[in-house]
Amino acid sequence: MYDEILELLGKKNYRELKALLSQMNEADIASILEEVPEEALPLLYRLLPKELASEVFVNMESDAQEILIRAFSDTELREVIDELYVDDAVDLIEEMPATVVKRILMHTDPEVRKSINDILKYPEDSAGSLMTIEYVDLKKYMTVDDAFTRIRRTGVDKETIYVCYVTDENRKLLGLVTVKDLLLSDKSKKMFEIMETNVISVNTLEDKELVAEKFQKYDMLAIPVVDQEDRLVGIVTFDDAMDVLQEENTEDIEKMAAITPTDKPYLRMSVFETWKKRIPWLLLLMVSATFTGKIITHFEKALQAQIVLTSFIPMLMDTGGNCGGQSSVTIIRGLSLGDIDYRDIFKVIWKEFRVAFWCGLTLAVANFAKLMLFDKVGLLVSATVCLTMVLTIIFAKLVGSTLPIFAKRIGFDPAVMASPFITTIVDAISLLVYFRVAGIILGI
Repeated sequence: MYDEILELLGKKNYRELKALLSQMNEADIASILEEVPEEALPLLYRLLPKELASEVFVNMESDAQEILIRAFSDTELREVIDELYVDDAVDLIEEMPATVVKRILMHTDPEVRKSINDILKYPEDSAGSLMTIEYVDLKKYMTVDDAFTRIRRTGVDKETIYVCYVTDENRKLLGLVTVKDLLLSDKSKKMFEIMETNVISVNTLEDKELVAEKFQKYDMLAIPVVDQEDRLVGIVTFDDAMDVLQEENTEDIEKMAAITPTDKPYLRMSVFETWKKRIPWLLLLMVSATFTGKIITHFEKALQAQIVLTSFIPMLMDTGGNCGGQSSVTIIRGLSLGDIDYRDIFKVIWKEFRVAFWCGLTLAVANFAKLMLFDKVGLLVSATVCLTMVLTIIFAKLVGSTLPIFAKRIGFDPAVMASPFITTIVDAISLLVYFRVAGIILGI
């Protein structure tokens, strides 16, 4: 499809190109427009029908949006902004440079500009910053017939009309009704007779990650947002919640890999930007890893007495790091899903201890057979290595499972305590255990 579009563009066959683009999904068009040469982007965008163009614009990355905004005339910019929902306009403004934001606001309707500024006042990670104010509200004494009249009159500008919210004269949230409820009810029925009063809502200052988790828990299409006085001020829709979950998951993955989180896609980041995101963590981990070197230096005489012990250090450290990483990733995922809490720490410790014992025993038996049959290093050295392996795995899994829980308890992101940090800590522990066991069994 991309090649066909470029071919039509090269032939200047704009009529066929417009017909082709008009039949495509807006998300697919956005992906294609982001790949075309920069000078061709405004031309292709202008071929799109007005309504489709605004939907494509919302689906584009901020870099492509900025290119278009700079290419737009004032009239074109005003048309695009008028077609955007308020929450999409807020997202756009947050991504753009100050000069572009100034131009956007200059061509925005005063009422919309006020709504945008109201949303921008909320903390960045709050439900208030995520919500849209474009929802259908009904009154409790309205009939079903009245409700449909209001939906037809105002629904065209709303982000969703399937769920409608019932409020009083002070905008206090009383309940909700769905279009299904309205369709299946007698047209003379009033809203207070058919509305659902047990409404799940969130506060404007609630963390947006917790808001997204409620969508997953309650299978909702939209969730109402209320202020400190329970007045309805907006709604968060399912698509915005999914964006939050994707952002949070990406952020956790980057933290677990010891990378500073970023909003930019990988291919859109410069080498310098990528370097800046990675180097602080690498420096920190390098410095922390010097402890393992100091431990080896401290036991240098023991290693000289049994030089064969040196060859097993990488295996023991890697095994411990892998086991600690397994536990930390499992616990971090459980914490993010709400399956594990601080009060479960003793259950986690007991379970991980038993898992570690059986894992350690299995690996030690396999390793003992290898050491005796193939490496032929002797019974005492084999016993030293295998006992160290069991103890290292136990310590590694306990460290890997408890550190994320403690991190969340004191307010840190548990993802920070993932593989890189766990591995560094476990490396030091495995060396200390190794030389201590060697001292007892081998007398060095």
